[in-house]
Amino acid sequence: MDIQKIRKDFPILAREVNGKPLVYFDNAATSQTPVQVIDAISDYYKNYNANIHRGVHALSQEATDAYEAARQKIQKHLNAAHPHEIIFTSGTTHSINIVSNGYTQLLRERDELIVSALEHHSNIVPWQMLCEKTGAVLKVIPMNEDGVLLMDQFDKLLSNKTRLVFVNHVSNALGTVNPIEVIIRKAHAVDAEVLIDGAQASPHIQADVQALDVDYYVTSAHKLYGPTGIGMLYGKESALKRLPPFQGGGEMIAEVTFEKTTYADLPHKFEAGTPNIAGGIAFGIALDYINAIGINKIANYEEALLQYATDELSKIPGLKIYGTASKKTAVISFNLEGIHPYDIGSILDKLGIAVRTGHHCAQPIMDYYQIPGTVRASFSFYNTFEEIDRMVEALIKAITMLQ
Repeated sequence: MDIQKIRKDFPILAREVNGKPLVYFDNAATSQTPVQVIDAISDYYKNYNANIHRGVHALSQEATDAYEAARQKIQKHLNAAHPHEIIFTSGTTHSINIVSNGYTQLLRERDELIVSALEHHSNIVPWQMLCEKTGAVLKVIPMNEDGVLLMDQFDKLLSNKTRLVFVNHVSNALGTVNPIEVIIRKAHAVDAEVLIDGAQASPHIQADVQALDVDYYVTSAHKLYGPTGIGMLYGKESALKRLPPFQGGGEMIAEVTFEKTTYADLPHKFEAGTPNIAGGIAFGIALDYINAIGINKIANYEEALLQYATDELSKIPGLKIYGTASKKTAVISFNLEGIHPYDIGSILDKLGIAVRTGHHCAQPIMDYYQIPGTVRASFSFYNTFEEIDRMVEALIKAITMLQ
């Protein structure tokens, strides 16, 4: 890969912050957007902005074709069996809530759900709300000091009462890659369904939903170099047909009378109202961009960045890395002894380096380590080894200023 050529596709990387060249290490929160995706959004609004699916005029048909082509790109990228198994949503959180809301009608009191200790709040709170409504019981797969799930404990939690297991493919806080193949197989052995939160995995790992045999897989475009406000829910056709609609309105109906409304077939059953048309189209263009480079090439380069950063950061006295699993993506969470992560983040920002500080919407992980939060540096294929050197130098400077 020609990293300098790739960097030119991302206009924001050329800017300065506080008089310093921007170093963007907050990719786990949101990735930056290449000019190809930005141009696709602009092109839509300049040339064929129209509502989709119900128009006979040319603009509507062009917009519909582009939007549905994006759905097919996502289907192909994930190797889903059918385009209608791809539901456009506003993002991962929306996708999870479609499933959790649907399960309100499928659960009975004392049914059991299993979540992992490594989850983002968006894959915890909707299920807690579901349990409150239904009387179902939420159980947790514990983790160890390395940030790895204790799979022997998962085996003990599974039972004939288990209805659904939901885990992230990759931890947003620690970068741990979870053994989802094993989790799916064991859950299916007790007739439980599985939802995988792929938001953190998607930029680094190309999931094959048929090979995984997963029931639901969710992600957001803004983690994948696309725009914010658009995401997707993959569901097996049989699973999606069993769920009731999440929202009522236009587009998701077959027929409406005051006596009774019947619902549209998939995928429209879950796509009420006017969608984020430009976002959906841009989601497809973002996948085109990634696939033109090659996701395996991207992952290999990011792995090299991760190893280099891990080695260099480990040389700094008093620096502790959280999450040391053998299988990780390009995320490093760390703290400096005696210094609050917010103070570190503030000084790095003054030096033009963007990192994330706090609990990363994963408070149970921070509670496990008994810390208020961490500094999180997360890398993408447009980052460089020289930028890591700049961060290390900045951290050493921060230590001298704050201790």
